[in-house]
Amino acid sequence: MAFTVLERINAWLLEACMGVLFVMFKLLSPRPSGQPRKLPPVTNPLLTMSAMQLAEKIRRREVLSVEVVQAYIDRIQEVNPLINAMVKDRFSAALQEAAQADRLVEEERGGEEVLKDKLPLLGVPLSVKEAFSLQGMPNSSGLLSRQRVLASVDSPPVAYLKRAGAIPLGVTNSSELCMWMESHNHLYGITNNPYNLERIPGGSSGGEGSLLGGAGSVIGVGSDIGGSIRMPCFFNGVFGHKTTPGVVSNEHQYPPSSGLHDDYLSTGPMCRYAEDLLPMLRIMAGPNIHKLSLSTEVDLRKLRIITIPHDGGSLLVSPVDQQLIHAQRKVVEYLETDLGVRVQEVRLDGLKYSFQIWNTFMNLPDHEGKPPQPFAELLGEPGKPVRPVWELLKWTVGRSSHTMAAVGLVLIEMTNSKASPLVLQLKERLQQEVEELLGEDGVLLYPSHPHLAPKHHHPLFTPFNFSYTGILNILGLPVTQCPLGLSEEGLPLGVQLVAGKSRDHLPLAMALYLEKAFGGWRDPGAS
Repeated sequence: MAFTVLERINAWLLEACMGVLFVMFKLLSPRPSGQPRKLPPVTNPLLTMSAMQLAEKIRRREVLSVEVVQAYIDRIQEVNPLINAMVKDRFSAALQEAAQADRLVEEERGGEEVLKDKLPLLGVPLSVKEAFSLQGMPNSSGLLSRQRVLASVDSPPVAYLKRAGAIPLGVTNSSELCMWMESHNHLYGITNNPYNLERIPGGSSGGEGSLLGGAGSVIGVGSDIGGSIRMPCFFNGVFGHKTTPGVVSNEHQYPPSSGLHDDYLSTGPMCRYAEDLLPMLRIMAGPNIHKLSLSTEVDLRKLRIITIPHDGGSLLVSPVDQQLIHAQRKVVEYLETDLGVRVQEVRLDGLKYSFQIWNTFMNLPDHEGKPPQPFAELLGEPGKPVRPVWELLKWTVGRSSHTMAAVGLVLIEMTNSKASPLVLQLKERLQQEVEELLGEDGVLLYPSHPHLAPKHHHPLFTPFNFSYTGILNILGLPVTQCPLGLSEEGLPLGVQLVAGKSRDHLPLAMALYLEKAFGGWRDPGAS
């Protein structure tokens, strides 16, 4: 389907406006002074083990949980002043819980297997996105008006992880109300990328991504309605999984879902090591574990593997960086050589309209006809809805309580019109094409983002680039984000691994395989 003349004119006008604003931004931005600071390298070997390895060593009494938790506390205290990822800690309580875990191990008479069955994460530290309820901890989602709100309960996935023996160390930063690509708000400030402090860690689960990438955590909890697990995992060189919707509970997150958002929102695991993804998901799914086939053995040689190198040329989205195209091509070549499979390269015309589809479906009413709660209302709570023009004027003189990104989202919301029948048809056609392409045994390789981790605030001028991740939320597909080494600039490369609905075990198995081939997470402090 070709673009119309009007679509091209609108895209050119938008590009011109963004170009002018970007030039002004560059002129007014302060110049960086001296060499950029770098994270110190990881020196404690406990920080280079997966959660599964740590849990095994704790059960076997080869290491104490207290030692592991203290190692992570030390690392957080070392790197958090540089990355600003953890916004509230509970170190004292965590050390007490670690001591209790060590006593449990000491007193257990049933053997290691009993502990593994009952408490598979016993004594392992955990970090949690601040948007999730973690009892006794802040739950503001970066909103100044919620700065005194403390969670009174645990969200279900957090509760399941704690019940499995995991020990929360604290909560991590996000974008304001979890709806932007950069983790920045006026309550906690801005979070930095551990590979380059002048770059973003992504959003909205950017605090999680940054802390994991900086080796301040081994496993974490994130949520994803437009790429909020996958973009941070990509930018910070770690693993993450957007689950099939309806498997992991989204309850007790802020903001709560409205409209059809629960159909697109997924809660899932984020971690440095691929082997932790599946056991974490098994725990976080709770009673819904039967909806997935996580115990099914996967023979990668029998999978149908498809690659799509870009969206086909959206007028709203940046072209994909050549280093990312090359990295994805290297994966294809490796799969064909090592597994002896033939990887099929395809083009899907509907992907060019990914943003239009995402934006339309995010604004549809629920099954009872109730529309989603306006973003302006959420920003203004507990008072009146935010008035974007007035808020923009306040922002220019430094008096706004909100970030420019949040105010901009309200302005975009005001321009939304009734759902276009053409966009609804495009989505249905794309859904059918993708489901037929993947079937029961397909895995799709698709770029995570057009750019490597951008510099701070630069996403304001490319606001639709999240479409590479957002479209997969609307299609309701499980996706695993997989790191693929580092770029020439030392920034993480990566790819999305996509499968059919409820086939989460397929991309999880592929991620484990690619970690061995491409090295997985890299220490950002290493020379």
